Amino acid sequence: MTTQEPAPLFGRHPVLELLRAAGRRVEEIAILAEGRGPALQELLALARSRNVKVSYRTRDQLTAMAGTPHHQGVVARVAEASYATLGEVLSIPAARSEPAFFLVLDRVQDPRNLGAVLRSAEATGAHGVILPRHQSVGLTPAVAKSAMGALEHLAVSRETNIVQVLETLKKESVWVMGAAQQGGKAPWTVDLAVPLCLVLGGEGEGLRPLVARTCDELLTLPMRGEIGSLNVSAAAAALCYEVLRQRSLKTGESA
Repeated sequence: MTTQEPAPLFGRHPVLELLRAAGRRVEEIAILAEGRGPALQELLALARSRNVKVSYRTRDQLTAMAGTPHHQGVVARVAEASYATLGEVLSIPAARSEPAFFLVLDRVQDPRNLGAVLRSAEATGAHGVILPRHQSVGLTPAVAKSAMGALEHLAVSRETNIVQVLETLKKESVWVMGAAQQGGKAPWTVDLAVPLCLVLGGEGEGLRPLVARTCDELLTLPMRGEIGSLNVSAAAAALCYEVLRQRSLKTGESA
């Protein structure tokens, strides 16, 4: 793992999940002086149990710390999320005795989109997400805020060459399926209960041609309305839940 310098994480739920996960180092939690509520009480109890410094600030002081007024009265100074190595990500399915389920994101640049994709991936049981090292947003505080705590429970790797990553996955008997705006198969007509990596492209351009050609199969979500495509985070959510649906049917579990 590689760890970066302390940075702000804000919002009651993201900070609460941070403390529940007991993973990243927390330097300080700053709270609005007049803050109240059950979630805040749990947050304070967890902070005390981890010996994390708690301070009380004015709203303006919290805004200065967070860099935004949308902090919900809670800001944590915390080491930024760690990146896993590719090997660490690939080892997770076997450790859980589950068929692999990964996501590769090809040049997603909006932190809110990345955060939303991470949230859907974690909610549907994905084992890890792989990002390109260049032309992609990383695990910034804005991404952590949008992920609403998912970042504390999901392995994320950042790699230089996405095509090489996909070839490595294929050698590990993982099926690589890319999301295409058109020309692919409907997801529910394809077996997604196999060891799987979903590949989604960035905003606007979608998958790069070489990345698309490297995929074993292309999937297309049918569009019945007038618009031509979905936002990457919406597409990721739809595809991830189709994976969960198929795997739940196969194991007899409730989705």
